[in-house]
Amino acid sequence: MKLTCVATPGSGGDYHTPASHLLEVEGVRLLLDCPVDLSALAAFAPVPLGADCGDAGDLIRAVPYYWSPAAAAAAKAGGVDAVLVSSATGMLGLPFLTRLPSFANTKVYVTELAARIGKLMMGELMEMHSEFVRYYGLDTDGSPKWMQGEKLHKLLSSLQNIVIEDEGMDLAPLMPLYSAPNLEECMRKTQTVKYGEEVCFNGMLMLKASSSGLELGNCVWSIKGPRASITYLPSTLFVSAHALDCDYNSLKENDIILFSDFSSLNVMDENNENLGENAMVCDDSLLRADGVDEDEYVQCLSKNDDIAEEIERISFICSCISDAIKSGGSVLIPIGRLGVILLILEHISETLLSSNMKVPIFMISDAAEKIISFTNAVPEWLCKPRQEKLFSREEEALFGHVELLKEGRLFLFPHLYSKGLLAAWKEPCIVFCLDWSLRHSTAVHLLRRWHADKRNLLVLEQGVDTELTLKPFTPAAIQVLECSFLSGIKVRKVNPLLAVLKPKLVLFPEELKSWCPSKEDAPWSYLYYSKGKTIEIPNIREDFVVGLPTDVAFGLQPRQLDKAIAIARLRAKLHLSKGQYVLVAPKDQSDESNRQLLHWGAVDAGRLLSALQEKGIECAFPADNDDGSAGCERSILITSPGEALVKMAPDRTVIYCDDESTTKQIYDATAQLMVGFMGT
Repeated sequence: MKLTCVATPGSGGDYHTPASHLLEVEGVRLLLDCPVDLSALAAFAPVPLGADCGDAGDLIRAVPYYWSPAAAAAAKAGGVDAVLVSSATGMLGLPFLTRLPSFANTKVYVTELAARIGKLMMGELMEMHSEFVRYYGLDTDGSPKWMQGEKLHKLLSSLQNIVIEDEGMDLAPLMPLYSAPNLEECMRKTQTVKYGEEVCFNGMLMLKASSSGLELGNCVWSIKGPRASITYLPSTLFVSAHALDCDYNSLKENDIILFSDFSSLNVMDENNENLGENAMVCDDSLLRADGVDEDEYVQCLSKNDDIAEEIERISFICSCISDAIKSGGSVLIPIGRLGVILLILEHISETLLSSNMKVPIFMISDAAEKIISFTNAVPEWLCKPRQEKLFSREEEALFGHVELLKEGRLFLFPHLYSKGLLAAWKEPCIVFCLDWSLRHSTAVHLLRRWHADKRNLLVLEQGVDTELTLKPFTPAAIQVLECSFLSGIKVRKVNPLLAVLKPKLVLFPEELKSWCPSKEDAPWSYLYYSKGKTIEIPNIREDFVVGLPTDVAFGLQPRQLDKAIAIARLRAKLHLSKGQYVLVAPKDQSDESNRQLLHWGAVDAGRLLSALQEKGIECAFPADNDDGSAGCERSILITSPGEALVKMAPDRTVIYCDDESTTKQIYDATAQLMVGFMGT
């Protein structure tokens, strides 16, 4: 097996841009996630620009290109056999691939809900991108001018801290956005799955998606072949406030874990400051026979302490929003995470109600109404407390935004110019939009309106280059609140997870190596990977199991060797089916009478010499032949009617002869001294 990490997320794990890998297993090349890094859009000037906007001189005034190193790496590799997608954000770059001829037969696997959300997000991206096209016009003369000369160097300078790290001048991952037909073609190649549903790829690999707990529809993939079982572990949350909790029990005993959760790099993890002292991933308790038992590790994973911290964080955000509203300011929340939006809506409703403030809340997004509408129609994807609400006798909504809609405090519009928005618009207000890059549509227009008023508030996710992002809107007096949200496994829970799953090998990011040094007596070994480098994964199983269908097994005619052993010969072909090797007997069996006899048992050299001489064969023991001591090999030299040599050992008898007639005579003489049964 081989692994190549083709893309890593930005600082703090970057939920919007998950890592991506190329994995070669059993001769199959898999692409694990295909995201788009929208932080590259910060190098482009938003449109329309007005006289009241800041200095955007170093930014590119053109239709933007989109950064997708995963798509570029897959194309450079000559194609992939299948793509496994773990989240809606992990499929944003898929149309870059599926529009290429070399990907005509590529299959894409994704959960049903992630596919629905991902399609809406891609449609939203194209809709926002169309504003650039309307303003600047399409590039019709090949590569745009900004990709040449001085503008290119300015681009590299702007992006060096965002997306271009070790790529140098390679701009292959920077691509023009796909079209609506590209998106439809991509979705036609998508096979959706449910949680726990096993699908077979090419008869070689069994694929299964389990809930990762981070967002609705997000998953962890199990990849099982005849000689290895692999867990692809992207950003994961064991206890969720809205999505189905991580199903880590389904991952137990897999041989290999590809740990692709970079969220432990997030600065919000308080343990990071003391990693060297007490937060090592590999502590000594795992290496001792009297270490912590599995139940205690399970209890650690099942604690809702991460959610408690998340709720506390969101409560703080809501208090800041309340303060801005009280001062007469409006609030812009450009966050593209559905789960975070749902939680903020629930808590801001309570905050405003307790403060007796009545302000409108707008969600302006082409996909908002569709996404919000099915959050109450997908209970099987929700956490247990939300599911219990559905089946309780109390008529309680699954999410708080339902009451906001009923009360007329939450408004959903696809665009700022939507019919009815002007009548409902009132400031101060709270506005949600899905553009976290601040370069498209709604966010741009509202920032132009609000950036100079210090009473207003902009809520951003940490990891965004705030200075570069707000450059077109300087001087900006608007308050900026940078927030971190749960993006995956906290470092303190990595160790208990591995103790429960019990892998043989963990593929770990090089960036986390100092947190998890390799130890010789560890119950599992580590292999560290880094971006752009291919590593060989050693074979975990040297042997493999071969299955035998029931009907074939009952058709065998075994011959008992002793009380414990029976032996039979089978004419069959070795097939690979559903990730396992199987012996399949042909439908048309040849006539049993024409089959050769398979013989077993040790041959007495003296008796064989006599049997050969009785058939008129001239033979003798060589002069240097052994005297027949137990366990020793003996030989008979044959000189007529043809030259031959018979070697006899306790476990085998071998006939060396070029003449077919002589060979048959020797075989018949040997067979008289052994037990035979029907073979092939």
